[in-house]
Amino acid sequence: MVKKLKIDVELCSGCKLCKSVCIRDNIEIDETAYELESNCFDCGHCMAVCPEGAITLVKYENQMDMVEEYNARQIPVSYDDLLQFLKQRRSIRWFKNKKVDKDTFDKLFKGAYYSPSAQNQQDVEFVVLDEKLDEFMDLVYDIIKVQEDEFFRIKEFGDYLKDKSSKEFHPLLWEGTQLILTFATDKTSAVIANTRLELLAYSLGLGGFYSLFILKADEIGHDKLMEFFPNIDNDKHMYSAFIIGYPKKRFRRTVPHDEINITFM
Repeated sequence: MVKKLKIDVELCSGCKLCKSVCIRDNIEIDETAYELESNCFDCGHCMAVCPEGAITLVKYENQMDMVEEYNARQIPVSYDDLLQFLKQRRSIRWFKNKKVDKDTFDKLFKGAYYSPSAQNQQDVEFVVLDEKLDEFMDLVYDIIKVQEDEFFRIKEFGDYLKDKSSKEFHPLLWEGTQLILTFATDKTSAVIANTRLELLAYSLGLGGFYSLFILKADEIGHDKLMEFFPNIDNDKHMYSAFIIGYPKKRFRRTVPHDEINITFM
């Protein structure tokens, strides 16, 4: 049996907390904890809950610098502060002539590093397009132009590529010059990861918006699109396209939304 857990029996107190949080029933207690038939999928609940720090995930032994102790009874942000933060978030399409640098991107991707994923697959990948952005957008148009008659925005995009003086702003990027693409086998995992990244971006004074038209390139011509990304598994799909930058405009107040229908059953 391939061991997924390293359990220090000298530290283990046999408290059974690890067993109580294991959703795969992979841990048993006999004075101290031990692993069963390796049904483990590296979720880390046992490692995170152990009061003695006796459990380590073998898969992540080289990432112990990412382990951080905290007090779960002390939530680092209040409900009111977080709600206000969410209220103030708006889509940004007008950007300063200033690029987001690599150090800042690295800060954003830390949020995605801790993001949950379906079945703990952790297969989300990001691509930051900057120097190759124009080349990529040419490919996007080549794929989605089949829907020009259905969507006027795609027609505008094509006209812009033929003559950039025809529009004041790029029909899909507006004033954006950097684009984050998110790939995964599971759509929800990709969207959650990029949402975390987006909120961290707002906390750093950045902003952006999502493009559904860029995502159409994957929906319409997945295989052709993935030729642009030879290092990404073809089984993964592009589920998020987020244009990012430093906002040129600042907003002053919230805007009403449609009421959300909520059913308690």
